[in-house]
Amino acid sequence: MSQTVHRLHSYLRSAGACLVSSPRPPPRRLVCIATVSDRNQSNVLLWKGRVSQHKLSVAAKASSSAPQAETERFSETSLEKEVLKALSQIIDPDFGTDIVSCGFVKDLVIEEALGEVSFRLELTTPACPVKDMFEKQANEGVAVLPWVKKVNVTMSAQPAKPIFAGQLPPGLSRISSIVAVSSCKGGVGKSTVAVNLAYTLAGMGARVGIFDADVYGPSLPTMVNPESRVLEMDPEKKTIIPTEYLGVKLVSFGFAGQGRAIMRGPMVSGVINQLLTTTEWGELDYLVIDMPPGTGDIQLTLCQVAPLTAAVIVTTPQKLAFIDVAKGVRMFSKLKVPCVAVVENMCHFDADGKRYYPFGKGSGSQVVQQFGIPHLFDLPIRPTLSASGDSGVPEVVSDPLSEVARTFQDLGVCVVQQCAKIRQQVSTAVTYDKYLKAIRVKVPNSDEEFLLHPATVRRNDRSAQSVDEWTGEQKIQFGDVAEDIEPEEIRPMGNYAVSITWPDGFSQIAPYDQLETIERLVDVPPLSPVEV
Repeated sequence: MSQTVHRLHSYLRSAGACLVSSPRPPPRRLVCIATVSDRNQSNVLLWKGRVSQHKLSVAAKASSSAPQAETERFSETSLEKEVLKALSQIIDPDFGTDIVSCGFVKDLVIEEALGEVSFRLELTTPACPVKDMFEKQANEGVAVLPWVKKVNVTMSAQPAKPIFAGQLPPGLSRISSIVAVSSCKGGVGKSTVAVNLAYTLAGMGARVGIFDADVYGPSLPTMVNPESRVLEMDPEKKTIIPTEYLGVKLVSFGFAGQGRAIMRGPMVSGVINQLLTTTEWGELDYLVIDMPPGTGDIQLTLCQVAPLTAAVIVTTPQKLAFIDVAKGVRMFSKLKVPCVAVVENMCHFDADGKRYYPFGKGSGSQVVQQFGIPHLFDLPIRPTLSASGDSGVPEVVSDPLSEVARTFQDLGVCVVQQCAKIRQQVSTAVTYDKYLKAIRVKVPNSDEEFLLHPATVRRNDRSAQSVDEWTGEQKIQFGDVAEDIEPEEIRPMGNYAVSITWPDGFSQIAPYDQLETIERLVDVPPLSPVEV
């Protein structure tokens, strides 16, 4: 063990000396292409975007004429349609769309002779707060069909994957959502919120990790009590193996066996980069980053290295806290990281039947109103919350039925729902409509949808390959781009841009801000019935 720790120390020192230099496709219209096989065998229905097995047990008949085959085909598709129609009555409250259009229904199998229907609902996250409601409604909705005698519903979640098209470090390549918990001011309870939020998400069924990004004053070793309190390193892969406590993966500089860091900013940025990106996080639904105070080099490094999905802002009622928090919100806004919730800590306490506000009121509400952050959560002053942080057992674990735990449960539901919305918006923000031969754009958090000509988008590339960085002269000419050019692939890059791959192999980074300024297509002719 000592040799492993020594190697880790050497690795971090060398890292500190260095300066840090697909989504699920949108739901497609289901087009049934059915073929009739031997009547004693299972037929397979091929759907555009989905393959669904439809097992039919039909008594053998003497004749197998074409009209009978057509009757069997009609019966087959009508049963599928009945089930899907019943399931389409279930609306996802976050997306505002039915679960069939969302693509949640998988592996639909019908045993007609037995009246048995089986299918799987694949949700966006295992921590989905409405998964029990979906399961109940799916059971009840299909069971009312007159020919159905038994319904088998299996619940699952999509594999963890980031909403990012670029080359991610291997350690971050299997993380669905990265949530930053930030305050930009020390002493407001940011680490308490980060740790309790992480364990709340884990209690909801998600795979979770915590990254303590405060090298100067790491809090994680005090707030949790893992059996192994020293990070280990894989000498062959040169990767860091996180420690664990109650199923949550943990990484902190405090677990590196060196205590608090005494080093300059560039070295700290290098250490944070290495700790975050070379850790073997594995598959995670959520990685919660406990951000250090401030808006300097370290914070910018984290925001640029990790494709942050969303941020949670922590503040206290004082005006002084609001001033610093406002700086952090503006930083996230500039980096295109949506702030989804504000937690106002140490708001009040109850005594003698009255509620007291020792630090005043209004900081959290002011952040919400001024910056349009949709959700506000209040945390009271509770001795147990402070004591749990010192004991190494988070409050939501030691007392899951407390008022504080209920507040964190609401915060967890909010984070899950908002991350799912962000991922959905980003994954469908820019798509190619092959029928209109146009790029369809709907920027996240905007109700406006517009169309762009692919050739126009390609000609407006502002990278060094298309524009001279010194003179600003356009290197790519109008005639260099074919008028009928079509993109081969469009993939999101975090919350701010998409990567468009063209037939010549060129990969164009197109920020949403730029796409909104490009000349748009107007008076697009409607599709004919044949084209539809």
